Amino acid sequence: MARTTKPEKRKKTIPYNFGDKHKAYIRKSQDCMINVAEGAVRAGKTVDNVLAFCHELKTTKDKIHLASASTLGNAKIILGDCNGFGIEHFFRGQCRWGKYKGNEALIIKGKDTGFKTRIVIFSGAMLASSYKSIRGNSYGMWIGTEINLHHKSFVQEAFNRSIAADKRKIWWDLNPDNPKSWIYTEYIDKYQQDAADCKFLGGYNYAHFTIDDNINISDQRKAEVKSQYDPTSIWYKRDILGLRIAAEGLIFQSFANDPEKYIIPESQLDKSKITSIQIGIDFGGNKSKTTFVATAFIEGFKKLVVIADHKIDGGKGEVGPDTIYTAFIKFVKTLYMRFNPLLIKFAWADNENQAVINGLRVACARARLMVKIVDCYKAPRNDRISMLTSLMVQGRFWVLDICKNVIGSLSEQIWDPKIPDRDERLDDGTCDIDTADALEYSFSKFIKPLTLAGGENI
Repeated sequence: MARTTKPEKRKKTIPYNFGDKHKAYIRKSQDCMINVAEGAVRAGKTVDNVLAFCHELKTTKDKIHLASASTLGNAKIILGDCNGFGIEHFFRGQCRWGKYKGNEALIIKGKDTGFKTRIVIFSGAMLASSYKSIRGNSYGMWIGTEINLHHKSFVQEAFNRSIAADKRKIWWDLNPDNPKSWIYTEYIDKYQQDAADCKFLGGYNYAHFTIDDNINISDQRKAEVKSQYDPTSIWYKRDILGLRIAAEGLIFQSFANDPEKYIIPESQLDKSKITSIQIGIDFGGNKSKTTFVATAFIEGFKKLVVIADHKIDGGKGEVGPDTIYTAFIKFVKTLYMRFNPLLIKFAWADNENQAVINGLRVACARARLMVKIVDCYKAPRNDRISMLTSLMVQGRFWVLDICKNVIGSLSEQIWDPKIPDRDERLDDGTCDIDTADALEYSFSKFIKPLTLAGGENI
């Protein structure tokens, strides 16, 4: 006879501790259909929304509800777990993770819900096709974290799916974005204005928070978090000051102002502390050039050092696959002479050119190189840029003085002034974006461990 697992009993109380501003927002949400918490990182926005959502979940007549984030994994971690303050912890002993008609779900049934089944469907929302996962379903309430990272079509579909709800309530949180972003112009600011004009029915609840509004974080910890940002960057103004800021001018302002601060000779690099060496490859197109960049990870993920770069010269039609293969083999063999070959395990290649990648694998095998050619992991471009900015301000990023392409690229990259409603890097041939991409491909797969090694939470 199969053993059954008894639901976990509640052994301790969740240590909620809210400042007055957070309490006011949570209380007001009881009477409002739309609730938006915007502001800096570590401000406590998500905990507010999760608590309010869970309290409403206890009494709602609707059976199925929606929890979303940029990815399914983020939805489960940020909303489901939330560092011990998530939905699964609120209903501990009364819920279980499982599937509901093919969807990832938290299935809740117990004393808090009057022993009625309540199902929270978890979904990723960042892709253009994400809306398909919720199309055809009907939801009661919806909680969305990092709503500005949701795709526009998902947001519209989620609204449509909750029209017939008995208790239609929505909670969003976000860090500030470009002030002309669609999430403001079509939703948040529009609702704010409609509410001010007494045209918004159902109630609108908006609050802005900064890290200083979170009474659970010590002054020392707040100072540590703030120190991990470059004060000249848009991320400091958004994530720390909680301001809506348009991306303008130089992307790596601190590097451009004082590049010598980040440049070191190879003799200053302690090679015994190198944990691994990764290579990024960006293949050239009609107006771009094929570029290689190698980076060394120091003591795990504590530091990142650019140790080599190479750009293949030649215009359109002048550089064929064989030229790329020969140049890459020479690039790797040069690295073998300078560093321990066993450390150079992966080359992360732009996955949009599979024919060249396959040919490069064959060429490397024939040359008896140990490096493995793999498809690069393309984290969102601005996440890659933000990671580099953080490494710089934390004193964890250097470039060897021989890497002239990387030094030039970091000094000249700017935000595209022709795209005012999104944060887009200028890519019109005036800046060396080929080198930028190759550099970012070399560490993109490791953004999470790099972040954790700097003392930040994910």
